[in-house]
Amino acid sequence: MIKKNVLLAVGILCSLNSYSQQIFSNNKYPLVDFRAPLDLSPPALAGSFGELRANHFHSGMDYRTNQREGYPVYAIADGYISRLRVQNGGFGLALYINHPNGFTSVYAHLQRFGPRIAQQVKSIQYQKKTFEIDDFPNATVIPVRKGDLIAYTGNTGGSGGPHLHFEIRDSKTEATINPQLFGFEIADNISPVIHSMYVYRLNGKPFNEFVPKQYFQVLGSGGNYQLNKVSTINLGGEVGFGIVTTDKHNGASGTNGVYSITLELDGQPVYTSALEKFSFENSKAINSHIDYPTYINTKRSIQKSFVDLGNPLKIYYNLVNNGKIAFTDGKLHKLKYTVTDGKGNKSTLAFNVQADAKTLIETPEASPGATSYAYNNVNEFNNAEVKVIIPKGSLYNDLNFTYKKLPKPATNAYSAIHQIHNNLTPLHTGFELWIKADSSLNKYKEKAVIVNTGRASQGGYFENGYVKAKPRTFGSYFIATDTIAPTVTPLNISDGKNMNGISKMSFKIRDNLSGIKSFNGYIDGKWILMEFDSKTATLWHTFDERTSPGKHTLEIIVTDMKDNNKNYSITFYK
Repeated sequence: MIKKNVLLAVGILCSLNSYSQQIFSNNKYPLVDFRAPLDLSPPALAGSFGELRANHFHSGMDYRTNQREGYPVYAIADGYISRLRVQNGGFGLALYINHPNGFTSVYAHLQRFGPRIAQQVKSIQYQKKTFEIDDFPNATVIPVRKGDLIAYTGNTGGSGGPHLHFEIRDSKTEATINPQLFGFEIADNISPVIHSMYVYRLNGKPFNEFVPKQYFQVLGSGGNYQLNKVSTINLGGEVGFGIVTTDKHNGASGTNGVYSITLELDGQPVYTSALEKFSFENSKAINSHIDYPTYINTKRSIQKSFVDLGNPLKIYYNLVNNGKIAFTDGKLHKLKYTVTDGKGNKSTLAFNVQADAKTLIETPEASPGATSYAYNNVNEFNNAEVKVIIPKGSLYNDLNFTYKKLPKPATNAYSAIHQIHNNLTPLHTGFELWIKADSSLNKYKEKAVIVNTGRASQGGYFENGYVKAKPRTFGSYFIATDTIAPTVTPLNISDGKNMNGISKMSFKIRDNLSGIKSFNGYIDGKWILMEFDSKTATLWHTFDERTSPGKHTLEIIVTDMKDNNKNYSITFYK
């Protein structure tokens, strides 16, 4: 027994040591409280915590499930179901468990819930007469024990394929935390890959698409990397660096994200980013963390090693001058990147910089006619036809704002096109947009929306001669109308059909512009649960004891965001 306890203590100590080097904050996490959510062995990831995604950091670990659905999902520790969520998109079917140690585990994109939980969810859906729910049971409703079967893996919501999305959150703050810091084991002795490096000539100017940048190819393997055919770079003035890096683990690994990036100048860190945890409200600031203009133009994710003044992320440490380096002393400097993954595997890239004033490259000045906006103010642009309000906290940097009026489109347009700056400048919370409507809109004003030039709806409502909306990105916008009802296409049912022996009835529902707001089904005048998969636009109802043998009436009502209704009515037999 003593020997066993000693070995356990040594194992825990080794585990503590292996993860402590990864935590740049003073936070400590339990390493032995939780079991794995799946029994698949060996565990493999399709996505890692903090991985770079479009408009957000990945908030958990994506466990691979052999491209199949239906694997049992288990509670990782004692606790209680604290949240039940069903969404058309997003997490799809998801549940949350609060644990006594102050953490919450999250399981998403589920195929179905365990029987006890499924019964509770269906009861809530019928009580509220809605497919989508977000319910918060108290601690006594659905208690669970460590190892209880709670659900089955799936592909619901915004999932791109069968897998389990798994998270650990702080129960009080709801910040999401890297599960690997809790001892969830993923076999990994593979160091991150460093693909390339970039130099940005900042020279005291805000970062934007006009900042000159220089690409450097990187060669190497096994954790040791160097610049291709370059050992020393001559630089003058203030610069920032950027890096392209990814990671893999042993076995069936996707191309995943790294955990931390540190840049040192002459042996001293000037920048560290570490994806220990983040708040969901700040996840969109990934667009400040990366070189956003390059991402928009090429889909290449360059992680900047300097921090914009308006970046709200709390993932940065060891910052000196926000990571920007002034090479003005004429001396030779040693720089080194150190990149680690969640298991502590490390890769380095070392190079020299010769400070040389003759190599200074000035950042171009603002576009003619641009208006200067400060990142930490509310900023407004007005003319006779348009109003733009950029709230405080939406800009990551000071902005040289531009506007241009373009001709009115030929069809379904009730204003000119208004080019609001450009799509290469990211926004954290979007902006308010008011567009003055043509007089011809008057009789359609309740159907008005603002769309971009790709005719994607931004929503909107008519008020005092303007259509007002809140786009998330800069771009080119105009007013259109949605007067067309959604469509309902039956897949396996028709008027008068006998559905005996058929477990469910299915439909496709679509809308041409503003999007689906609601769908409701009724058998013999009583509300029934209709389930929806947004990826395939499939709507269905699974028959249960509520539908007895005999003749029935069916009515389905689908409504879009502009309150255009489609009513589908038939009779059927069961």
